[in-house]
Amino acid sequence: MILILFGPPGAGKGTQGALIVKACGVPKISTGEIFRDLAAEGSPLGLKAKRYWTQGKLVPDEIVVGLIRERIHSSDCKNGFVLDGFPRTVRQAETLNLLLSESGRHVDGVLSFAVDHEELLRRLIGRRTCNNCGAAYHVTSLPPGQENVCDHCGHALEHRADDNPEAIKVRLAEYDAKTAPVLTYYSERGLLTTVDANADPSTIFSRVGEVLGRVGCVQEPVNAVG
Repeated sequence: MILILFGPPGAGKGTQGALIVKACGVPKISTGEIFRDLAAEGSPLGLKAKRYWTQGKLVPDEIVVGLIRERIHSSDCKNGFVLDGFPRTVRQAETLNLLLSESGRHVDGVLSFAVDHEELLRRLIGRRTCNNCGAAYHVTSLPPGQENVCDHCGHALEHRADDNPEAIKVRLAEYDAKTAPVLTYYSERGLLTTVDANADPSTIFSRVGEVLGRVGCVQEPVNAVG
């Protein structure tokens, strides 16, 4: 099963991706998370990518594609994977097809999470994340038990540098201009399903479940809240 999660920043791809991983037993590949880890380690590749995302801009293809090629051919991806953050352009979608063809595979489905822009702003400005275990919170709708401390591992939560009004506006504008055409690309190939994501995680995941069955995931029960 090879599934792509699609949607603007704050649409819930990370949350739903984690739930899909639990249900289907395949890894989630998030280019954003990988680059942030590399940047935290001081990697030249990660630091180079950081210069782009902190301004709300897309990381160039030549940086991203090399990372994706190596990752999808890893042993843990032999039964499939979930992509979050790639492809972001039609050119990247076409490149992904070529990368998958190297091992005789193809994309099985694309989930597009649709959210109102006002709701996206609310989610992103209030988002807090744990860089240690990856847990996500929101200051009003999903706060941790102790302010700014992760419930799962006790590490301090962070407010991402690009989760500010100015960078968010740039990210959404760039999404509309460059990334949205990928929806048309996959729709024309009969792979796209649009999910109304103006809801809580449990409700959204119940909508996602219909698609998982079609792409070959035998789902296990998942607690969408915890």
